Amino acid sequence: MPDAQEAGDGVMSHEAGHGNDRGGEAGTSGPGRRRLSCLAVVVAVAAAVAGGLVWLFQGHLSPPFGDDRACDGSDTKLPQVISAGGAPIPTGASDVHYYTRNGNAEVTFVSGDILDYLHDVGVLPDDAPLFDEKYGTKAEAGDEIALPDGLCGSPLRGPARVYGSTSTAGSGVAVMVECSPVDNDSFRLPTRVVVTYRLP
Repeated sequence: MPDAQEAGDGVMSHEAGHGNDRGGEAGTSGPGRRRLSCLAVVVAVAAAVAGGLVWLFQGHLSPPFGDDRACDGSDTKLPQVISAGGAPIPTGASDVHYYTRNGNAEVTFVSGDILDYLHDVGVLPDDAPLFDEKYGTKAEAGDEIALPDGLCGSPLRGPARVYGSTSTAGSGVAVMVECSPVDNDSFRLPTRVVVTYRLP
């Protein structure tokens, strides 16, 4: 009889052990599920925040009008071929940027064909000397000349010269041009230019 009792006790002890194991598995599965749920919530919140930030700042992530030449804050899109001051900017001009606000425009570009543009836009007659004081004035002579407020791009390098004219309708155009630092009778090559004018 004692042997039977001991055998019964062993069976009961073995079953109890299995019961404890099952209880332990159930206990660990609860916190695991909670951790996964919390992780899913965190991921969802992060995705929502990221999407909101992209929507909020998407206007700052792309140029105005989808035009890489337009500077931030521009309110009018210029055509593909820009006529700055009444004459198209030189064919092949590079690093072109513009800023438009309240009917005014500022355009900057780099070109090796500036003399013809000055003639075309009407700020320098064909037969006038390049640096005739009647048609232009010296600008700043510093190493760098900041662009007008709002206009993006690289600054001009001094010295520079400003040409200007006023039409019979009263609309003016001003053209600032980089001059050679070693030759007093020529422009830098290639030349960076800033044109300021009133939109038609």
